[in-house]
Amino acid sequence: MASLLPGFERPECMSVAGGTMPRMRRAFTGWPEQAYDVLLKLDGDPPASVRQGLRKDRERLVRQPMIDLLQDVADADAAYGDFSVWGLGSMVWPWQRQCGVVRIGPKAEFSLWFDLDGLAVLGCWWYPGAENVATYRAAVASDASGPELVSIVEALQHNGSEIAGDQLKRTPRGYPADHPRADLLRHRTLIVTRPLGCDDWLHTPEAVDRVLEAYALLRPLASWHVEHIESR
Repeated sequence: MASLLPGFERPECMSVAGGTMPRMRRAFTGWPEQAYDVLLKLDGDPPASVRQGLRKDRERLVRQPMIDLLQDVADADAAYGDFSVWGLGSMVWPWQRQCGVVRIGPKAEFSLWFDLDGLAVLGCWWYPGAENVATYRAAVASDASGPELVSIVEALQHNGSEIAGDQLKRTPRGYPADHPRADLLRHRTLIVTRPLGCDDWLHTPEAVDRVLEAYALLRPLASWHVEHIESR
């Protein structure tokens, strides 16, 4: 992940049990406008005293809505029930954006980021061990599973998603440089980012539906990873 988030450290996170009881109405009502005021004050390189002075407002206006949103997403589809919402670490970065994570497999996650740019959904296969990477490359190279991944990635790009992740400069050893899926073979992690924007719907319960739609687009990618990597 170093190439995607320089200097990144994973902050402390607090797990929130999701999808345990059905509710008649949604808890998420939208991020309030004041959430952006808090994030603006945290922009740049604010000192620790400023961050600590904003801790309570940030918890109430930025983090709690993320918990409510992911709980509503989990209530709508139990497949998204294993989620957590990050707390605050020692670095500035976690204060400036609120992250939530839905675990799909041991190394496969859907992440949700809220910051001054609005909301973004990520489908991530990251932090793999050497065996996971080898299994991934074998699945990409195989004519039985590799073309399916190509179709999934191309469909995501067509729908406005960005494809990133740690990559080798060259095709990995053992695979020909002209392999038809050489670009995917070079990946050591695979991260798909789908920006959802910062329109008025962010301040309404409609954001739940937007996230569910984005997750539905990412599910084929997660299913591919679970079938061909996580289950091996």
